[in-house]
Amino acid sequence: MAIRVYPYVGPADIKAMVAASPAGTALTDLDALARWHASQSSDERDEPFTYVVGLDGVMRVAPRRSEHVACAGGASVLAADEIAFRDEPWSAVSVSNQSTGYCPDVTCWPSVAAALDRLGVGRPAGFTTEIPFRRCTACAEINTVRDGDLVCVFCDADLPAAWNIRPRTPPPAWGT
Repeated sequence: MAIRVYPYVGPADIKAMVAASPAGTALTDLDALARWHASQSSDERDEPFTYVVGLDGVMRVAPRRSEHVACAGGASVLAADEIAFRDEPWSAVSVSNQSTGYCPDVTCWPSVAAALDRLGVGRPAGFTTEIPFRRCTACAEINTVRDGDLVCVFCDADLPAAWNIRPRTPPPAWGT
């Protein structure tokens, strides 16, 4: 299966804030993970962290309330959402794909697994929480699919069976 690249598809005003936000911390080895983890407050360490896997295959992390697009430095990603770590030995105990800014497909797990494997971090066999995303072809709203129910929560139209999230094309300007 080909690796899919996920551009940011969330609100433009959130992406505009990226210039004022630092990108996430690149986890290049276990020492980088340990240093970053130790630098977080105890409250932050008790919660999952925001993560992205960049196009370079490197996992970047930020505190949970950070925007994924800020963590990615505004760039496209291979995967995104939240991850929780346990140390001694290091392992990822929960990993999900529910980033509503990127809406990555559940098939992005191999990119997450590869990033964790390069770090030498233990991991589950797949996402501990999988969220399928679909864009409604009738109203263009993004939906999370719950319990396999492929019906748009905004307009009741049927949703596509396969992942189909692409950035919205802005409407043409008047008079063009």
